[in-house]
Amino acid sequence: MNRALYLSLGLCMALCLSTVRAQTPPKYEVRAVWLTTLHGLDWPQTTATSATTLQAQQDELIHILDLLHQAHFNTVIFQVRTRNEVLYRSQYEPYMRQLTGRLNGNPGYDPLQFVVQECHKRGMECHAWFVTLPLGNSAQVRGLGNYAVSKTHRDLCTSLGGEHYLNPANPQTKEYLLKLVQEVTNNYDIDGIHFDYLRYPEKCSNAFDSKEYRRYGNGRTLNQFRRDNITELVRYLYKGVKALKPWVKVSTAPVGKLRDTSRYSSKGWNAYHTVSQDVQGWLREGIQDAIFPMMYFNGNNFYPFLHDWKEQSSNRHVVPGLGIYFLDPKEGNWKIDEIERQIGYTRMQKLDGECFYRAKYLVRNMQNLYNVLQDEFYTAPALYPPVTWLDDVAPSAPQGLTLQQTEDGYVRLSWQASTDNDTRNQPTYIVYGSSSWPVQTDDPSNILAVRVQGTSYTYTSIVPWKEKFYFAVTAVDRYGNESPAAQVSR
Repeated sequence: MNRALYLSLGLCMALCLSTVRAQTPPKYEVRAVWLTTLHGLDWPQTTATSATTLQAQQDELIHILDLLHQAHFNTVIFQVRTRNEVLYRSQYEPYMRQLTGRLNGNPGYDPLQFVVQECHKRGMECHAWFVTLPLGNSAQVRGLGNYAVSKTHRDLCTSLGGEHYLNPANPQTKEYLLKLVQEVTNNYDIDGIHFDYLRYPEKCSNAFDSKEYRRYGNGRTLNQFRRDNITELVRYLYKGVKALKPWVKVSTAPVGKLRDTSRYSSKGWNAYHTVSQDVQGWLREGIQDAIFPMMYFNGNNFYPFLHDWKEQSSNRHVVPGLGIYFLDPKEGNWKIDEIERQIGYTRMQKLDGECFYRAKYLVRNMQNLYNVLQDEFYTAPALYPPVTWLDDVAPSAPQGLTLQQTEDGYVRLSWQASTDNDTRNQPTYIVYGSSSWPVQTDDPSNILAVRVQGTSYTYTSIVPWKEKFYFAVTAVDRYGNESPAAQVSR
């Protein structure tokens, strides 16, 4: 890149950042975080060995969710499967040892059930995050004993450099993974299924899947065979989820660069060539609702490749993953303004939001990041963008909206239930409030509450400068389609 172009890009980033800060934030935007449970990286820090420590473990999670809610996050991507260990009641794999300090120890509650309920209480979506193919190193696999997939399903497994994997070239692998995914989809009120490490290892040897290549290659090159294997896994899992609950969003976290662009090299690290992820093909075929590319880069390793993802989106959601862990001096030398520029450019390019890796660096306010998000970028709530390719019919508008002043000075809103074309789910409601009439429901700063269950809501603010005199209620379905508003005044 020549100096003139470099200066032009720098000026663009500076103008973009100042413009974004001055604007009202968008009403529709994914504001997500990966909440990592592997080794207790983000949670849990306390092992549940008694009633007291069980409560402490839950309180840790509540603290994280409260902070995210206060900063107007709307999506938690919760790691439910690490490496052959899970955080829900499963008939196939054991409870993760970090929960209780021992493998398959019952923590006394269902962590996934708990986090789904707590997210929904706060109006946030909860997506179940599966680490798919890696099973751990040899020591980890030995530690799993008879629970190890390499023992229970030996034919499905392969290894590379001391690391063990489910073999993506084995046609039965997709069936095993689907059992895990359907178990969660069936048994929990999740909003999304999110796949990680759905790819081949980098620098993968021919021996990794040579037997399967000889049997199933059918004249394809090894590279194409591998890309087809990953695509078939994506396709099979996507369709398996939709067969059960079509409103559950299915997404993947691919490597952060699709391939080399016409001007910028991926420097040997890209989804298509390095790890056999044909993400462009997945989006074109419609077997993803969203992708969360892991764009843990800065400078020209970020901005051109973000633009490339937008061009390849096929009108599905693209949510770049931002590597905020590099704000930690132990991890990198990034400054907060790099993350600010990345958010600004993401908004300027009209992508669908951003996702942060990881939760710890947010809740610990690394380099003041949490405060910057709360005070400058996420100053109002935002809704998860509708997935209109799955369903684009909004529920009926709430009827009979009434207002009652309570004895303690609060306002109680009541309305009649809305109906939706998908009768498997009852709509939830969004409540808006304003000091002017009519309430502008396209202004996110007017949002008082989302995901309201039932047909009533009590507005409790009695702070004079925040008091609302006009209210509106809309219905929203599980696909994000919002009805017209019912309006009422005090």
